[in-house]
Amino acid sequence: MRRLLATLCLPACALALAACGSATSATSTSAFSGVKREVAQRIADFQSNANSSEEKKICANDLAATIVKRLGGTKGCEAAIKTQLGEVDNLEVSVESVAVGALGARATATVKSIHEGKSRPSTMLLVKESSSWKISGL
Repeated sequence: MRRLLATLCLPACALALAACGSATSATSTSAFSGVKREVAQRIADFQSNANSSEEKKICANDLAATIVKRLGGTKGCEAAIKTQLGEVDNLEVSVESVAVGALGARATATVKSIHEGKSRPSTMLLVKESSSWKISGL
């Protein structure tokens, strides 16, 4: 279970907390429009919720249902996120690009973070659930 938590949560939380403590702590979505902006906004909301230690909002609003289920449902997700938020270093993050699948149900976002002076690109996967984008993996 601990390995699953690290696999699912730690990288996502690291990205979410990217600008914690800096004056520019919000992920900018201004470079995007339309659906791509919606995807970037989900990442920005995730980061904001992580910065505020809002485990309930992260599990209810930001993570895909499949991730929440794998973490043991709502309560298990909240506990896992709380633990992971306590273990994340301060990083900087920016959404570099967003690609939306042909059917509009899946998206990938290339995110760049800086940790210990090194740039680290990552890809976040998102899915459309009802009318909202949710983070489904890295």
